[in-house]
Amino acid sequence: MQLVPILQLIAGLVALVFGAEFLVRGASRLAAAAGVSSFVVGLTVVAFGTSAPELGGSLGAAIQGNTGLAVGNIVGSNIANILLILGLTAIICPIPVKFKVVKREVLQMIGITIVAMLLMLWDSIPRLGGVALFLGLLVFIVRSYKMGKSDPEHAEEMQVAAKELATEVTHGTKRPLIVNLVMVAAGMFLLVIGASQLVGGATSVAKMFNVSDAVIGLTLVAFGTSVPELSLSVVAALRKESDIAIGNILGSNIFNILCVLGITTMVSPNPLVVPADMWTRDLWVMLGASLACLPILMSGGKVSRIEGIVLLGLYGVYLGTVFMMSGG
Repeated sequence: MQLVPILQLIAGLVALVFGAEFLVRGASRLAAAAGVSSFVVGLTVVAFGTSAPELGGSLGAAIQGNTGLAVGNIVGSNIANILLILGLTAIICPIPVKFKVVKREVLQMIGITIVAMLLMLWDSIPRLGGVALFLGLLVFIVRSYKMGKSDPEHAEEMQVAAKELATEVTHGTKRPLIVNLVMVAAGMFLLVIGASQLVGGATSVAKMFNVSDAVIGLTLVAFGTSVPELSLSVVAALRKESDIAIGNILGSNIFNILCVLGITTMVSPNPLVVPADMWTRDLWVMLGASLACLPILMSGGKVSRIEGIVLLGLYGVYLGTVFMMSGG
C-alpha cells in the first residue's frame, strides 16, 4: 500500500523530533542539578539538541548504507534553515539584528560551509575530514565560550540568550533523578527508532516517486528534521528575542556541518559518497543562501517581511527545481 511508506517516513520524523526534545530536556536538567551553569547548558546541550534530529537521520542513513540520504539531509537542512525558517520567521515578525555579533557568526558559518564543500570535492568525504570537522566543533564551542568571557557586550548577549534557552528546557529541575534519566534514555531510544523508520520510509518513498534518496533527503527529510529550529525561531521572534531567533539558525547550520557531518563521516561504515548531482545545484544553493545572509542580516538593522517573502519564494523555486530536475 502506497500510504505505508509515507506514514513510516512521518513516524520516523516525529520520533526524531520528540527524541531530541526528551534528550535535551533530560540532559539539561541533569546538568543543572549537577551545578552546571545555564550559560554552559545553553551553549552546548541545547544548541546540540536542535541538530539532534539531523544527526539521528544522517547517522542512521549512513549506517544503513544510504549515504545520499545522509548527505542530502545535512545540505537540505542548511538550505531550509536560511531560506525557509529565516524567511518564514521574518514574515511572521520582522527580526531586529545586532550587527557586531551577527557579522561574526555569519562569517564563521560561510567559512565552515566552504570548508565542507572543499571536503566534498573528493568522490567521498575522507574520514580524516570528519575528524577535522568534529575537532572544529570543539574549537567553535571553546572559542564561543572564551569570546563570551572576554567581550563584555558579546558576553552579556551570549549569557542572556543561553540562559533563556536553558531556562526553556530546565524548568522543573527538581524532578527526581530517575525521571531525568528516563527522559534521556527515552530520547536516545526514540532517536534510534526514528532514524531507522525514517531511512526505511524515505527509501520507499523515493522508489515510489521514482526519485533518488538524496532528493528525499534534500526535501522531505530536511524539512522534517528542521522542525525544532523552525518552532524555536518563530517563538523567539514573537517574544522579541531576536538574538535567539538568529543565533538558532546560524548556530544550527554550523552544528549541522561540524557536528552532524563530522560524526556521520567518522562513524559511517561506508565512505560517505556525495551524489554528483549535488555539485550541479544543491551545494551551490547552500553556499549562496549562506552568502545571502551577509546583505540581509547586515542592512537596515532588521530582517524585514519583504526580505522574508523573497527568501521563502526562493525556497519554493529551489524545491520546484529539485523535483523537476529529478524527473519526479
